[in-house]
Amino acid sequence: MTDLTRIFGDAGPLASAIAGFRPRDQQLEMAQRVASAIAGNGVLVTEAGTGTGKTFAYLVPAMLSGAKVIVSTGTRTLQDQLFQRDLPTVRDALHLPVSVALLKGRQNYVCQYRLERAQVEGRFASREDVAHLHAIARFARETDSGDKAGCTSVPENSPVWIAATSTRENCLGQECPHYKSCFVLGARRAAMEADIVVVNHHLFFADVMLRDDGVGELLPACNAVIFDEAHQLPETASLFFGESVSTSQLIELARDVRNEAMEAVRDFLPLPDAVRALDKAARDLRLAFRDDGARLTAAQAEQNPDFRKAVDELAGRLEGLRGLLVTQADRSEGLASCLLRAEDVAARLSRWRQAGVSEVVRWIEVFPQSCALNATPLDVASVFSRQMQGHPRAWIFTSATLAVERDFAHFCGELGLEAADTAQWGSPFDYASQALLYAPRGMPEPNSHGYNEAVVEAAYPLIRAAGGRAFVLCTSLRAMRRIHELLQSRFEADRFDSPLLLQGEGSRTELLERFRFLGNATLVASQSFWEGVDVPGEALSLVVIDRLPFAPPDDPVLAARIEHMRRSGKNPFLEYQLPRAVINMKQGAGRLIRSETDRGVLMICDPRLIDKPYGKRVWRSLPPMRRTRERAEAMAFFGVEAIDAPARE
Repeated sequence: MTDLTRIFGDAGPLASAIAGFRPRDQQLEMAQRVASAIAGNGVLVTEAGTGTGKTFAYLVPAMLSGAKVIVSTGTRTLQDQLFQRDLPTVRDALHLPVSVALLKGRQNYVCQYRLERAQVEGRFASREDVAHLHAIARFARETDSGDKAGCTSVPENSPVWIAATSTRENCLGQECPHYKSCFVLGARRAAMEADIVVVNHHLFFADVMLRDDGVGELLPACNAVIFDEAHQLPETASLFFGESVSTSQLIELARDVRNEAMEAVRDFLPLPDAVRALDKAARDLRLAFRDDGARLTAAQAEQNPDFRKAVDELAGRLEGLRGLLVTQADRSEGLASCLLRAEDVAARLSRWRQAGVSEVVRWIEVFPQSCALNATPLDVASVFSRQMQGHPRAWIFTSATLAVERDFAHFCGELGLEAADTAQWGSPFDYASQALLYAPRGMPEPNSHGYNEAVVEAAYPLIRAAGGRAFVLCTSLRAMRRIHELLQSRFEADRFDSPLLLQGEGSRTELLERFRFLGNATLVASQSFWEGVDVPGEALSLVVIDRLPFAPPDDPVLAARIEHMRRSGKNPFLEYQLPRAVINMKQGAGRLIRSETDRGVLMICDPRLIDKPYGKRVWRSLPPMRRTRERAEAMAFFGVEAIDAPARE
């Protein structure tokens, strides 16, 4: 522990190597707790407020331990940041011979076999797609890693990537002619040899649950698993502990069978007809739903005769294709792989159609071009705790938002971590002088007609006083679009010189770059910008939140979970819905103050923050900002008198 005190001290190696580093008691204490957990194979749950420096607080003891460590983050962006910036910085500062590796899901690496097939087939919708394919081919010849993040000339959302990468289902494995030079296997070999391996939550759960040969292989050898952004784990675990069948998976299966058949069994005429029938049946299932973005329970969907007919037809066409593949699979490795995929998806579809499993909710999510039939467990605690058993190792969970006030019961209960040690450190920032929490008077109930108009009425004077430089964070896409429309009218009528940005006008990365570059923009956004977004400095000085972020009660998974908790004698609002809302609110509020010199106003429009007893639990969980209900005081924070920007009648 003495060594950690020196390392994190004002004359230590971190201070010498990192510009702007300053000692923080919270960071040192967290590092000491992490070191103890790794040494004792303990389970530790920690919340560290913004500015604590939690990344270094777990990386330093992880490196010093000499243990093999898996670090799992919330997103690929955070993965890249850890691997490219934070880990090298700490390793160089401490002069440690620690090897590190980055491991992503296989869809992030170019597949040489599928790339070659795509070049031969040449089936692309536009010249741009053809250009993207040529760019990927050049990249594949030059790269060592095959990580598509390095191919910056091709957008991440280009449809060509689907043809140039593989999935677990369509990978040929050892039968692939490029097996020895496979980028995925290369990344996994590097991960097996490294001391610290950086993954993301989706890969961690996907590989562990599917027993794929990635993280599933790494786990037995590792001494510690550290989950950063751990507040995302319950949702991610629910996704991977369940099952899903999507129409896009089936269309992709049909396409791959067609391509393999053209190569290996041109003489077997029934196969192309079966492929076309499956493709049509999958597309017809999507067409059974009118609205994209819908989330329905299985019972709701099954009231629709078009859905019932489409599912029956899909199951029949899938079985027909499977039967034909059985007779032809020995004629090529590709067809054998397609047979295994057809059998797997047929089994999942059959299980989904069988009702009566009380611990699982069956539901459908509808996207613009596809839909997915999902089966999600209502309780992941027992499944997750089983994953932690076996080989003794440390399990460390950290985030800026895990507790409700000082209570970790909600998070620990969701993952079965009741016996874990817990620790909480507040932010070192001086919120009392740096920030103001403003809850406007006279706001109507959030479900009342005209609520979005009231939000704009209350927020617009503050946005003008701040000179733009604002995030307006909404709890639904519908509210986001309406509030953007209303603000656009106000900006144009008053010729207010603040660029108005809207989530969806570009990727999140592109919008953030524009927001930072412009310096006086107003961004209206929904869930994508509530967390994982860092805009230090004056460019973001006002965060407006339209309402408390309770999940919609008609969400099929939430509704089933509420009913399940009620049957168990629990209070779903106090034990589940409110804690989730608090954690989400802490994430949204955390966008405002990102450095010791930031200043700003957090405006929460929802009157329930003040009027409802549970509102106190929300604001007591927020950073210790000064609080006001007076518009004049909020505007004075920006040096503007309220009379300068009156609200309209």
